[in-house]
Amino acid sequence: MEAASSHGFAPAKVNLTLHILGRRADGYHELESLVVFADAGDRLTFTPGGALGLEVTGPTSEAAGATGDNLVLKAARALAERVANLKVGRFGLDKQLPVAAGLGGGSSDAAAALRLLAHHNGLPPDDARLYAAARATGADVPVCLDPRARMMRGIGDILSEPMRLPKLPAVLINPGVAVPTGEVFAALAAPALPGSAQSDDFFKIDADAASLVAVLQARRNDLEIPAIRLQPVIADVLESLRASPGCLLVRMSGSGATCFGLFGSSEAAAAGAQALASVHPGWWVRATVFS
Repeated sequence: MEAASSHGFAPAKVNLTLHILGRRADGYHELESLVVFADAGDRLTFTPGGALGLEVTGPTSEAAGATGDNLVLKAARALAERVANLKVGRFGLDKQLPVAAGLGGGSSDAAAALRLLAHHNGLPPDDARLYAAARATGADVPVCLDPRARMMRGIGDILSEPMRLPKLPAVLINPGVAVPTGEVFAALAAPALPGSAQSDDFFKIDADAASLVAVLQARRNDLEIPAIRLQPVIADVLESLRASPGCLLVRMSGSGATCFGLFGSSEAAAAGAQALASVHPGWWVRATVFS
C-alpha cells in the first residue's frame, strides 16, 4: 500500500522593519527585524518512502534554479545528519513566490520541509535537532520554522517569543527583478559593529493596527536605499503603492525587490492590488494579510 502524502504551506516572510546594526569581524551583519508572515506562499507535498528527492513546479519554478541546490533538500540532509535513521521520501514544491525577492521563499520552503519530516518521524516541534538543522540550512530558516510574528536579531539566529500583532491587510509587489542579497549588503557598506549596538525594544508591542502602523513609520529598512541604487524600479514600486487609495505605509521587504503596502482594510488592499496589476501587468502583485 502506497504511503499517503502530507502537505505543508511555506508562507512569505516579510520584514516590517530591518535595521542593520553593523558589520561583524567575520563579515556577517548584525540586524534587528520585526518579521511577519503572509497568507501568500509556496506549497509543499511530502510522499514518504524511497530515496530523498524533489520535483519543483509552479509559475516561478524556472527561476528557482537547479533542484540539487534547493534549500528543501539541504534542510532534509541537515536533519538526516542529526537524526539517526531519519525516514525520508520525495518532496513536491509548488513554487508561487518570486525568487531572490526578499520574501524568504527558499528559507520558508526549507522550514516547511523540516516540519513535514518532523511530523512523519514523530519529532516534537521544539526538538533541538530541528532548529540545529534549520540554522545549518540558512540564516532565515529558523524564524520560518514556526512562522509567527517575532523579532529577529543577531544574524537571524536570535529570535524573540512569538508576538501578538493585529492582522495587517497588505499588498505585495515584485517588479520581476532579482536583487542578490550579497550585492545589496556590499552597496550598503555598513560600518563595523560598535561595541554596544542600540537595541530596538519591539518585544512589548501589543497594539491595534493603527497604533502599530504609527510605530512602524518611525522605523525603516536600511537595505532599501542600496537596493534602489541597484534596481531603480524598486522606487517605482514604492511610489505606485504610496499613491494607492487607502495605503497607510510602504516599505521594501528584506533585501528586495519585493515591496509591501499596508492598507486600512482587506477591501482596500484587494482594490489596490487589482488596480496596480492592471497598470503593471508584468509585476507580481498579491493582496494578502500579514500576521
